Amino acid sequence: MQEEKAKPKLSFWQIWNMSFGFLGIQFGFALQGGFMSRIFQTLGAEKDTIPMLWIAAPLTGLLVQPIVGYISDRTWHPKFGRRRPFFLFGAILSTIALFFAPYSSALWMAAGSLWILDASINISMEPFRALVADKLPDSQRSFGFVVQTLIIGIGTWVASNLPWFMTQIGIPNTAEPGVVPDSVKFAFAIGALVLFSSILYTILTTDEYPPEDMDLFQKEKEESKGFFNGVKEIFKNIAGMPEVMLKLGVVQFFSWFAFFTMWSFATPAITEHVFKATDTSSLAYNNAADSVGNYLGTYGLVSMIFALILAFVTSKVKINRKLVHMLSLFAGGSGFILIYFISEPWMLHLCFALVGIAWASILSMPYAMLSSSVNPKQMGVYMGIFNMFIVIPQIVAAVGGINFTYKFLFGEEVIFTMVLAGTSLILAGLANLLITNKQVTHDG
Repeated sequence: MQEEKAKPKLSFWQIWNMSFGFLGIQFGFALQGGFMSRIFQTLGAEKDTIPMLWIAAPLTGLLVQPIVGYISDRTWHPKFGRRRPFFLFGAILSTIALFFAPYSSALWMAAGSLWILDASINISMEPFRALVADKLPDSQRSFGFVVQTLIIGIGTWVASNLPWFMTQIGIPNTAEPGVVPDSVKFAFAIGALVLFSSILYTILTTDEYPPEDMDLFQKEKEESKGFFNGVKEIFKNIAGMPEVMLKLGVVQFFSWFAFFTMWSFATPAITEHVFKATDTSSLAYNNAADSVGNYLGTYGLVSMIFALILAFVTSKVKINRKLVHMLSLFAGGSGFILIYFISEPWMLHLCFALVGIAWASILSMPYAMLSSSVNPKQMGVYMGIFNMFIVIPQIVAAVGGINFTYKFLFGEEVIFTMVLAGTSLILAGLANLLITNKQVTHDG
């Protein structure tokens, strides 16, 4: 890896400000992850068709993130910097898509809204990852990504509980068949407002370091101009990705297969298996679906607490990133599998608490390890390429990987999707044993 110029250490609040936009990004992801399947079911989707309705989102991410990362590496504006223009553009599009998603009147409209929403969030998300690596020395990167995870945990917890909270203050939680309840519409509107305002906060409170050699930067930018040059360079970077990145890709594959399974099937699996509710227009189903959002909020809350613990630890001592990640994934896998065996609904909080430990680690440790293994000048494009290992498992899951695997391994009941998610996380934990480079597994 190319040596980079020494960077000053930043304070907690400087790191907080540069990561605060992730609060809004996670509002968007939590609302789509917790409630888009509910919207699909309300509009008449069968359970087995739900993953395919999600497929446009990861397909778009596969294309968008490397391109955005590549372009942002070659962007510099004296006032707006390198990554912040992409924050703003993505925020505007995401806000619009998030607001209108629950007003869909047909499945194709809902799937289209999800596609636009996910693509727009992706435009903002990876530059946020790259910004941490841009601004922090290696010794602070675990801490920086953990602070991001803390903010993500807050966003997950609050956003996942919004429909439930709307119901508690008297907003209707049921509607005519085929119509999304007002509680969900209000939740998405609040999410849209938080998304835009939090990203704007980061844009206004954070500056960026200019290129170390502006003349060389401009020369390299000119040499890489043009669509085909850009595509060629991205493929060159893919072919030349560090060995550590490939090994992390195996870990990421099983991790994100598990969470895509949760986002697609948690609502139908838990409402049916735990609450025995299947009529999507009934009060029983909609109350159960609100409860699922509440349980999903638990994994956000626990990921926030676990991130706080990690933030304290990583600010004081060096950690073994690989070991922390492996044990965290084992915890999350156990939580998913235990959902099948619970006897009381409240026990779901315990299951998703274990999932929250895995989520906190997934959002921090792989990025900390990756950022220590790549050329700092290519941080944006490699963060974007790394997203391939997030979206490819989601595409595999969407085109039949979930439906075939859980039925083949476990049985026809939809609750077995959660057992599949748990098994996948445990495999992800074991895959950490492939990573042996101490430069990336330990804090610098």
